[in-house]
Amino acid sequence: MRRFTIAALLAMLMLVLSVSAAFASSPHFISASASVNSSGSLVATFKEAGLGTTVTTESITLNATASALYACINGGGKHPSAANKETVTAPVSNTGAFPVRNGQTTGSISVGPPGPGSFSCPSGQKLVLISVSYTDVTLTGLAGDTANIPGTFSRCINNVAGLCS
Repeated sequence: MRRFTIAALLAMLMLVLSVSAAFASSPHFISASASVNSSGSLVATFKEAGLGTTVTTESITLNATASALYACINGGGKHPSAANKETVTAPVSNTGAFPVRNGQTTGSISVGPPGPGSFSCPSGQKLVLISVSYTDVTLTGLAGDTANIPGTFSRCINNVAGLCS
């Protein structure tokens, strides 16, 4: 009887340990990439796994440093003065919620360029985003796991008067 009790206790212990291992989670990004779309927004696409079986939604944050070049354009579509342009550099961030299935999630998240700040155009001219670039691109999951996406992601949006370099 004593051997049976010990064997039963050992079997229950092994069952508990194997069940807890099945529910364990170790969040990590399997893949992550980035690009700039035609409106100047940074778009990061990712796959994250190791989220466990009890999570139904994952929160992902996209962070980057962005530089945007703004210029004033007159009614004829020309950039009248080299002084009428401004580069704004600032951190940008966006957080999104993504559904989790089978302990993993995939998706895309975007963030726009920084605004022009206090830069404005004189009467009769229009403020236009000329180009944008992003560096230090990072995705962060709710548990703190990160994916650093190396490189500089740039795009010319409006090449007025050859302002894109």
